[in-house]
Amino acid sequence: MFITYILIAITALVSIAAFNNRGLLNKLMMYPYGMSQPKEYYRLLTSGFIHADWMHLIFNMMTFYFFGFVVEIKCIEVCHSIIGGQILYALFYLSSIIVASLPALIKHKNHSYYMSLGASGGVSAILFFAIYYAPWNHIGFIFLPKGIPAIIFAILYSWYSAYMSKKGTDNIGHDAHLGGGVFGFTIAFFVDPSHGLDFLNSIIHPPALSTWIG
Repeated sequence: MFITYILIAITALVSIAAFNNRGLLNKLMMYPYGMSQPKEYYRLLTSGFIHADWMHLIFNMMTFYFFGFVVEIKCIEVCHSIIGGQILYALFYLSSIIVASLPALIKHKNHSYYMSLGASGGVSAILFFAIYYAPWNHIGFIFLPKGIPAIIFAILYSWYSAYMSKKGTDNIGHDAHLGGGVFGFTIAFFVDPSHGLDFLNSIIHPPALSTWIG
């Protein structure tokens, strides 16, 4: 059974439970100001299994669904073992949530108003891991069905996340988006560094412009 299904199911169940239980939500949420002691560091992980609302949950899990299987299969191929690959994949996703949360922990440790939640950091890591192997595949959107090349999306996404993180005018965890993306791409390289040359060659020699626009 694919680990992606299990992770999506657990995230959905915990998120739905937290929708109706404010106490549970507060206990699992990322709250840097209240995390001065190691016993509170569990929030780095648990915040990735709760969401603000149905739209937040559905968007993250849909992205996870479409790209998670690609990454899980790649981990299995690299390990030459189904069990070994799935363990690697699960550890990668869980560690991605933690690593993606660290910038906010450091940046907002003295801000009592700051709280965050959602799987976006881990999902960003999954997405950027997949982009390492297929930079010119298209990523589609509801408002842009034909999509844009994955590498172009990655650049725009990273720039926007960095810009909005610095601006700090909304309640979205842009630090987690950027941190997760960087972590995912880095891990993809370490898992399969031999593909690095192929990635660079594909960037240096992009496909014809006609393929960029579908």
